[in-house]
Amino acid sequence: MPVTLVVMCGRCGGLLLAKADQKTRTCPYCGSKLALDRAKKVASAENAYEASEILRKLKSDSSVHGMHVRRAEDL
Repeated sequence: MPVTLVVMCGRCGGLLLAKADQKTRTCPYCGSKLALDRAKKVASAENAYEASEILRKLKSDSSVHGMHVRRAEDL
């Protein structure tokens, strides 16, 4: 099973999931196409479920600490 990454969009700062073997991913928040080999990797996980849990925690922590994670509704 491929490793799942949590990456940050370079355009809007949104956090998203991607499989480690993917080459590109489109940001669901701003529509920007990310080259995953150049994207900022925030975390990695053994499976998609674990990566989802990490992503959920990062998003909740960022709202507590004043960081802004953009959502589709914000655009």
